[in-house]
Amino acid sequence: MTKADLAALVAEKGLTKKQAMEAVEATFEALKDAMSKGEKIQLVGFGSFQVRAKRARKGRNPQTGSEITISARKVLKFKPGKALQQAVNSQG
Repeated sequence: MTKADLAALVAEKGLTKKQAMEAVEATFEALKDAMSKGEKIQLVGFGSFQVRAKRARKGRNPQTGSEITISARKVLKFKPGKALQQAVNSQG
């Protein structure tokens, strides 16, 4: 599903396509801003997003076998909510 597909589904709920796309864009922008500040986002019934810090570590280049240092970075973690998990599993 693309952003345009999502906006089309939102538009079916009573908005114009332009309003729906603006709503989707605004939602994603708000989520991105919150996560860039390191805030945890909890969407009841859907799940939660959290930014985690990974420290630097040693690794190996698989082509040459030489040891390299993997730099520290932040990663995004998503944990699905119970309702979302049940919805996905009941579709099977």
